Amino acid sequence: MIHPTVIVNKQAKLAEGVEIGPYSIVGENVSIGAHAKIKERVFLENTELGKNCKIFSGAVIGSIPQDLKFKGEKSLVKIGDNNIIREYVTINRGTAANGETTIGSDNLIMAYSHIAHDCRIGNGVIIANAGTLAGHVNIEDKAVIGGLVAIHQFVRIGELSIIGGCSKVIKDIPPYALVDGHPAKIYGINSVGLRRKNFSSDLIAQLKKAFKILFFSPLSLAEGLERVKKEVVLSSEVLHLIEFVKNSQRGIAKGQSPRTQPPSRETGKLII
Repeated sequence: MIHPTVIVNKQAKLAEGVEIGPYSIVGENVSIGAHAKIKERVFLENTELGKNCKIFSGAVIGSIPQDLKFKGEKSLVKIGDNNIIREYVTINRGTAANGETTIGSDNLIMAYSHIAHDCRIGNGVIIANAGTLAGHVNIEDKAVIGGLVAIHQFVRIGELSIIGGCSKVIKDIPPYALVDGHPAKIYGINSVGLRRKNFSSDLIAQLKKAFKILFFSPLSLAEGLERVKKEVVLSSEVLHLIEFVKNSQRGIAKGQSPRTQPPSRETGKLII
């Protein structure tokens, strides 16, 4: 199932059932997992691709970083299983800092998105059209990045958070947050997403209480963390939130009351 116009490096490793469309190029240091489907005019090099992935037309994966400090060192893109990478996505390989750009499994990366060097993407993440990640961005599992979102280098995006389209993200986004704006601000928790992941009503209520203390009170984050430990049920999710905030290097995005500036005048919901 490899089109005769495809160019495959002699040292590339292709597992069973791989399909590659016309005019694609599989360069050096590439391995492709079983039953992966690669459409036309795709370029791959320095990439480990898992099984059952689908890569659409014009994607470029494993090319050198857009980093002036890069000196040609050996590095990789590592991609897990069952990912969908849509048209004209670009994913740069790592630099000497980490050596790898890493993408987990079951992710959807929509058309024209860019993932820069040394990024780490978890599992079940959605990056909508033209989402742009600078170097060293870390996205935890099941986060949703809206279309045309730009994320500054070294920013962390927490688990099950959701970022509205066209947002400018320059600070860390905590787990479970509902975020929008330029710069991005926290409007509350991603209650719809949490319900879809079968979070109980009690757990959602406890997370809302923690968010109110941390991001919508006059307390400093340090004071808020101590108060959360005393007043909120310390589930694994709340503990994850506490550790994420405590370990932030770039700082946490500020809270913004939804009453003063709703994300959408028509629906009151974020536009993704």
